[in-house]
This record gives sequence, structure tokens and C-alpha cells, in this order.
Amino acid sequence: MSAQTIQLDLPETVYQQIQRAAEKTHRPFNDVLIEAVSAVAPVMEMPPSSLRTALAQMTYLNDAALWQAARATMQQSERERMEALHDQLQRTGLSIQERQEEQKLLALYQETILVRAQAAVLLKQRGYDISNLKQFEPLE
Repeated sequence: MSAQTIQLDLPETVYQQIQRAAEKTHRPFNDVLIEAVSAVAPVMEMPPSSLRTALAQMTYLNDAALWQAARATMQQSERERMEALHDQLQRTGLSIQERQEEQKLLALYQETILVRAQAAVLLKQRGYDISNLKQFEPLE
């Protein structure tokens, strides 16, 4: 992957945040800055602002916290309820309340996947081998 060199004027507070994160994680300033910019770079379907902020903040997590995030899953009861609602939707349809519940559970599922993916990207950027999917199974 090729790189582009740019000149960037950062506000002092942003510079200090990146500097502290680099020191805390014992990583080069440039690497942390690239990760922060990558985390908030525009994509076609943007998650809500609060989720984008949370995903960007993951850059500052230590490796152990990122591994935990990479293993995050919905609660089993939530997964089972979402599956039941999907089945009911296919068979008989959903009431307004059930449709709202299904939408909330689907949003939670999508957020969980985004958090796991962001954690995997950051771990990969930090040099970890994430090819073994067993690493991503939830810790019981």
C-alpha cells in the first residue's frame, strides 16, 4: 500500500491526545495518528455519530482490551430473541412492537460486529496474527 505525505495542522489538544496515546501504548506517534484518522475516515454507510466516536476511541485501548472487544458478542438471550423474531417475521409477520424490538436487536448486532471488526483491524495494525478465528471466540 502506498502512502501519501501531507502537512497537517492539529489543534494543540488533539496533538496532546495523540501524544499521550502513543506514550501509553509505547507506539510511534505517526502510527497512532494514522489509526485515529483511519478509524474516522468516511465510508459509504456511516454508523451513528456516537458509535463512530466509540470506534475511534478504540485506538487508545491497550491490546488486552482490544482482544476483549474482538471477542464481544450479544448475550445469548438477545441472539435467541432476534432469531425468533426473524423466524416469526418470515412465517406470520410482526406487530409494531415486535418490529421495533427486532430493529433494536438488529442494530445491537450490527454494532457488535463493527466493534469486533474495528478491534481486529487495530490488532492487525499492531502486528498481531488475527487469522486464527479461535482467538475471537468469546471467553466463557
